[in-house]
Amino acid sequence: MRASSIKDFTKFNNMSASREYNIDYLTIAGGGGGGGGHGGGGGAGGYRTNAGASGGNSSSESALFAKGTFTVTVGAGGTGGTQYAGSGSAGTKGSDSVFETITSEGGGRGGGYDDNTGSNNVGGDGGSGGGGVGQRVSAGGTATSGQGSNGGARSDTDGGGGGGAAEVGNTDGTSQGGDGLASSITGSSVTRGGGGGGGPSGAVGGDGGGGDGGNGSGVNGTAGTVNTGGGGGGSSNGQASGAGGSGIVIFALPVQAVATFSGGVTQTNAVVGANRVYTVTAAGPSDTVTIG
Repeated sequence: MRASSIKDFTKFNNMSASREYNIDYLTIAGGGGGGGGHGGGGGAGGYRTNAGASGGNSSSESALFAKGTFTVTVGAGGTGGTQYAGSGSAGTKGSDSVFETITSEGGGRGGGYDDNTGSNNVGGDGGSGGGGVGQRVSAGGTATSGQGSNGGARSDTDGGGGGGAAEVGNTDGTSQGGDGLASSITGSSVTRGGGGGGGPSGAVGGDGGGGDGGNGSGVNGTAGTVNTGGGGGGSSNGQASGAGGSGIVIFALPVQAVATFSGGVTQTNAVVGANRVYTVTAAGPSDTVTIG
């Protein structure tokens, strides 16, 4: 048997230094804000993962192999719409979340009531679509393929539910937001990415979808929960709508790998089995992570 040489040792070290790591990830964008004045619920932020079903109940995405420095961004939730004389403003779209080559699109805004039958009434497109406004024949927004579900279309008095990661926004009169998806990437099952409930013509709006979408309300619509990508709840006359919940980036590395962060990243990490799982709850567009 040939003895190992310095050349063999150098070759082994070079191979180890260049080896990319297998990374599991869950990237969720910020949810859309709910609309005002019988407003539609905001759509959930785009939901992408290789550790289970992706948004719209699509297949798990391809494995990610990476090493080096790249961008990590946690998208903010969109703002809720307001009610004013004669019409209500739509919410705003959520912001994208980014991890290496994976970009999840912000959730679509909920439609806001407008005396004119214009684009303000229609739910916005996004990771999941926002709900259409009530009292108009208004369409829900369209989801991005593989990231979420469409928003609910409306033709009666209540706003449509925002689309969730797993389910379309409700269109049968309850105005409920679509449900989110469960993931066990952190070691326990957590459901995220619920759509916001639609705003009512009366006092009671639609419930937010499972996954912490905000509730629609005849008072103020509630916000989607932070770091879930939940859509904001729509509101009724004279009230403010809920903002979308911020997104989140979670990734798991073999324990021998090391992740270091630069900029204003907020993260926690824990060992789960053979991996160390990093949960990033805040990071801006110029922030980075280095895996080595």
